[in-house]
Amino acid sequence: MSLRVGHAQALLGSLGRLARSPLSTLLTLLVIALALALPAGLRLFVTNAQAATGNFGNAIDLSVYLKTEVPLAKAQQLAAAARARADVAEVTLIPADKGLEDFRSYSGFGEALAALKENPLPHVLHVRPRASATSAAALDALRSYFTAWPEVDVVQVDSQWVMRFNAILEVLSRLLAMAAVLLGVGVIAVIGNTIRLEIDSRRAEIEVIKLVGGSNSFVRRPFLYTGMLYGLFGALLAWGIVALAVMLLGESVASLARLYGSRFELKGPAAVEIGVLLGAGVLLGWLGAWISAARHLRRIEPRA
Repeated sequence: MSLRVGHAQALLGSLGRLARSPLSTLLTLLVIALALALPAGLRLFVTNAQAATGNFGNAIDLSVYLKTEVPLAKAQQLAAAARARADVAEVTLIPADKGLEDFRSYSGFGEALAALKENPLPHVLHVRPRASATSAAALDALRSYFTAWPEVDVVQVDSQWVMRFNAILEVLSRLLAMAAVLLGVGVIAVIGNTIRLEIDSRRAEIEVIKLVGGSNSFVRRPFLYTGMLYGLFGALLAWGIVALAVMLLGESVASLARLYGSRFELKGPAAVEIGVLLGAGVLLGWLGAWISAARHLRRIEPRA
C-alpha cells in the first residue's frame, strides 16, 4: 500500500509542479506536440491517399492484344490458359466484334466505320493480376509470359502510373519512419533538458532526501512522472493539432474529390493510431526523463 501511495504522491506532485509554471509548461508542450504532430500528420496523409485510391487494387491490369488472324476459339483457349495461372485474378476476353461495336458507339466515327469491309481490331485479353502479384518484378514476369505466346501481338501494362504512385507512397512511408525516429529523439532531448533544469532547481531538496536515506529510485520517481506527463499532454496536444488540420481541410478535400466524381472524405486518425500516438508520447517522456535523471542525480550527493 505504501508503494501505491508513494506513486500517487509523486504523480500528484508532478501535476502540481506543472500547474505552477503554466507558461513554461505550455511552451514545452507545444514543442513536443509539434514534434509528434509532424509524423502523425504524414502518416495520416499516406493513409488517406491509400484510402482515396483504394490502393488501386483493381487498377493494375494488362491488355494482351492478339494478332488479327487469331480466331475467337483460339482466343478463348488462351484466356482459359491465362486464368489457370496462380498470379492471375481475372481474365476478360473482348472479342474483336465487341471491340468494334464499342468503338463505333463511343468514338463518333460510326458512319466511317460502317464502310469497312473487315474488322481491323484484334481480340483482346484484359488480365488483372492478384494483389500479391502487382509488384514491378511480378508484372514484368507476367508480361514476359504473354509476350512469349506466338499468337500475341502486343502486351501493354495499363497502369504504369499506378506503380509510380505506389512508389511515391513507399518513399513517403520511409520518410515517415525516418521523421518519426529523428523527431522522437528530439522529444527525448527536450524532455531530458527540461528534467535537468528541474533537477538543478531542486538540488537542495534532493540532497536532503538523500541525507535522510532516500533511495535513488525514490528520488527519481517524481521526475519520471513529470517526463511521462509531458509526453502524454504533448501527445494529446499533437492529436488536437492533427484533428484541427483535418477539420480545416476536410471540406476542401471533399470538394476536390467531387470534381473527380468521388465521394471521398478526409478521415482523421483511427482509435488505434491515437493510442499509438499517446503511447509513444508517454514512452518518449519516460525515456527522456529516465536518461536525464539517471545521469544528473548521480552527481548530487548530500554534503557533510
